[in-house]
This record gives sequence, structure tokens and C-alpha cells, in this order.
Amino acid sequence: MSPERRRLPRAERREQILTAATRAFARTGFAATGLDHVAAEAGVTHVILYRHFASKTDLYRAVLDRACDHLATTVGPGDTQYDATAVPALLRAAATDPDGFRLLFRHATREPDFRDYVDRLTTTSTDVAARHLATAIPPGPWLDWATRLVPVVAIEAVLTWLDAGQPNPTTAATRIHHTIRAVIEAAQLSTME
Repeated sequence: MSPERRRLPRAERREQILTAATRAFARTGFAATGLDHVAAEAGVTHVILYRHFASKTDLYRAVLDRACDHLATTVGPGDTQYDATAVPALLRAAATDPDGFRLLFRHATREPDFRDYVDRLTTTSTDVAARHLATAIPPGPWLDWATRLVPVVAIEAVLTWLDAGQPNPTTAATRIHHTIRAVIEAAQLSTME
């Protein structure tokens, strides 16, 4: 019996399948990834795969749940602010689970059946930005603009950092933080108009 197919406790086997599915889905997305790809990646049979997940949709949701849990654990609760610790935490979350991060913020956005994940993350990040930015920007359209833009800038900056090969995380955190500050400062200009 090969080491990949040795009998594992149910929780370990499930984790093995989720890890493999995360890699497979991150490579080609939901639509282009078949369960045969996932089974091969995990080194299991279809029978074992179906013992854990009833369908490809169930498996993908489990992968996204796992990625969301990892993000929440690493970044913190939804009341986290865009301060000096938030960006490094976001980079850590992306660095420790790059495939999961890409699935949440790149692939799931393209899959209408999983839009609920994207909507939930967008709502949470916008709410956090709104609470934080309300003390820095007067109420009105520029606050609304910054509230929506800051989370997008942060996520896109982290995705681009991943795609660039994860150059120096300390420098990356500083640069992303400066980019976010630039958005905030641009919104604050409205008080001078």
C-alpha cells in the first residue's frame, strides 16, 4: 500500500483532500477542475473522495470555508482596523495559504454559485473600513468612496504581491500601508474643496 493511500483517520484524510483540492482549484478554477483532478492530486480514489464530499460543489464550499477560517484566524475578527498590524496580518494569511487566498479573492469572484463568499468578505471589509475611516474622513461621498476602495486596494495589493513571488513581506506591508494611506489622504482632500 502506497503512503498516500494508507488508511488515515477520517479528519486527516479530509484535510489531505482539502489541501489537494485547494491546490487543484487554485490552478484552474472551479469549472475547469474535475474531481478526477482532485483525487489524483490527493492520491486517493473517487470512492474515498465521495466518502467525504457529496459533490464538487460541496468540496469547493469546504475549501472556501477552510480558506475563510484561515483568514479569520490569521487576520483577526471583523472589527480589525486598517492599522499598522492589519496589512502584515493580511500578508501572513496570504503567505501561509496562497492558494486559499487566491480562491477567495480571485476565483470565487468569477463563480456565480459562490458569490456569497465574496459578498460576505466584501461586506465585512467595507464595514471595517467604514468604522475606521469615519474618524479620518468627513461623512459624504468621499468617505463612501474610500470605504469601498481601501479594501479593494489592500486585497489587490496582496494578490499582486503573491503573484510577484512574495518579495520582502516587511517592505510589502509598508508599501501596501502607504498605498492605503494615499487613498485615505485623497479622500481627505475633499475637505479642502
